[in-house]
Order: sequence, then C-alpha cells, then structure tokens
Amino acid sequence: MKQKAEEASKSIHVWDKDSLVAKAQRYAEEMLSYSRDNWRFGLTSTFVLEFVSRAVLANVSPALLADPKEWEHLYFALGHQPKKAKFKPRSIDINAVLDRMQAIVPEFTEELRGFALEHINRRNEELHSGGTPFDGLQIGWQARFYEILTVLLNSLGEDLSLLLPAEESKAAALMIASFKDESAKSVKRDIEAHKTVWEKVDAKEQSKLAKQASTWATRQAGHRVTCPACDAEALVVGEPISEPKRRLENALIIETQDYLPSKFECIACRLKIAGLSRLSACGLGEPYTKTSTYDAAEFYTTEDDYSGYEDDNNEP
Repeated sequence: MKQKAEEASKSIHVWDKDSLVAKAQRYAEEMLSYSRDNWRFGLTSTFVLEFVSRAVLANVSPALLADPKEWEHLYFALGHQPKKAKFKPRSIDINAVLDRMQAIVPEFTEELRGFALEHINRRNEELHSGGTPFDGLQIGWQARFYEILTVLLNSLGEDLSLLLPAEESKAAALMIASFKDESAKSVKRDIEAHKTVWEKVDAKEQSKLAKQASTWATRQAGHRVTCPACDAEALVVGEPISEPKRRLENALIIETQDYLPSKFECIACRLKIAGLSRLSACGLGEPYTKTSTYDAAEFYTTEDDYSGYEDDNNEP
C-alpha cells in the first residue's frame, strides 16, 4: 500500500503528453476569454499551438523533446534526474518540433507547417521587437489554426472538443470548411485564367511547348500528371507519408514509398499550384507512390553511387 501511495503522489513529468495537453487547455481557455479581433486572442493561440505540438511528440516519447546537445536532457526526458550541478532541462525549439512532427504525422503537411511557422514567428515578433503583428490581423487565419489543431489532436486520438467548448468546436469546423471552399474557388479561377491564355497560343507553339514539358517532366523528380489547364505533362512533388517498403525481384531491390502532394508545376502554360487544399480542389491532391530500383549487391554496400538507376514516380 505504501508503494502505491508513493506512485500516486509522484508528479507528472513536465514533458509528459498529459501535462502538455493540460497546459494547452489552460491557454485555450485564456484565448477564448478575449474577442476574436483582440490581439491577445492571437498571441495566446500561439501558446495553444506550441503545447499541442509538443504533446504530439511526447505522445511518441518525451525523448523527442530533449535538446540533443547534452545527454543529460535526454536522461531527464526519460524520467531521471541528472546529477549535474545547476542542471536545468532544455527542450528543442519550436522549429525543430514542427520539423519532427511533420515527419511523424503524415496529415501535418508542408502547407500546414508553413502556416504554423508563420504564426509562431508572429509571436516572436510580438515578444522580441517593437512590432505589433497581432493588431488588426484578419481573422481568416483562425481557419488554418483550427485545421492544424484538428490534425494534431486526431493524431492523439482526440478532437477539438478536448480544447474547445461544443459551440466553438462547431464554429471551428465551419471555418475550416469555408476556408477550403474559398481555396477551391481560387484555384479554379487560376486554372481558367491559364487555360484562356493557352488557347490563344497557336497550335504549332502549343505542340512545341507540350514536347518541352514532357521532356522536362520525365527528367525531373516528382510524379507526372496531366495539367488541368493545358493537358500537357506536368509534375506534382510532395512529402513522404509512409516508411519505404522494399522487396527483392530478380536480384534487384524494389523500394516504394507513398507521398502526399504539396506543389504542382506545368512549364507549358506556366501554371503553378501550392498547398494540399488547393491541389485537392482541382483533383491533384491524391497520394502517389515513388518507386526506386537498386542492384541488390550494391544496395547493402555503403556509399555506393546509384545514379545509373532512374526513379519511377508513377506507380499506380
């Protein structure tokens, strides 16, 4: 009984997922005490974002939060108290948190990471300069903010109700849906504009540009698709969302890995589209598989050059 009492009284680790989620809940409550156009709402939201992000890493292991420069921080993350004099635990900065989280949570796309970083930078400007980046900030950012929270909380097996009251959660869902709808409208206008310009190009020039685009798409790294504006060969590129899978076939190592698109480019009509939400709105947001082929004997030899093999990014 004494041992159980000691375990019950043992404090939660400050880098533990539950303690970080509790901190996020605390700041979410503070955030919602202000009106949406109040600069304090925006500033406090950055703390919510950071603590939820750290909780995602801690859910895998608090060790992912430890500053790698000194081993004592990892030792602390694992639940021990270093004997180093004047020791103070230090965790990685938010940039590193976002980088690691992107590799761990497939749905946390480059697009979402970019917004998260931009939002955190607003806080840095607020705290470390004479600037006031949250004054007059258009409330459109909140849809992206809530979308990120939704993705991160889902990775923890939770949803927005963990942080927000029921009515606020409903409002957040509506904001996310509205943002995606506006994104779809925007990208379709861009496609139509490029299509209109393309149709004015004479047939001979169109043929020439299409051939150049086909050659370019074949030689570049990415997944070949058909341009929605001019029907030429184009490329999407993205970030890996799965671990590489390998199989042996006829003395060759076949390696496949799934990717989620983040950017599109067509050099024929010059159409460019960035962001998964905009790509999805025009049918270019489907995951794709990258396939690489290696000689089995050479694959397990370190520092070998595999430049003689080309990647095939078009496996169905």
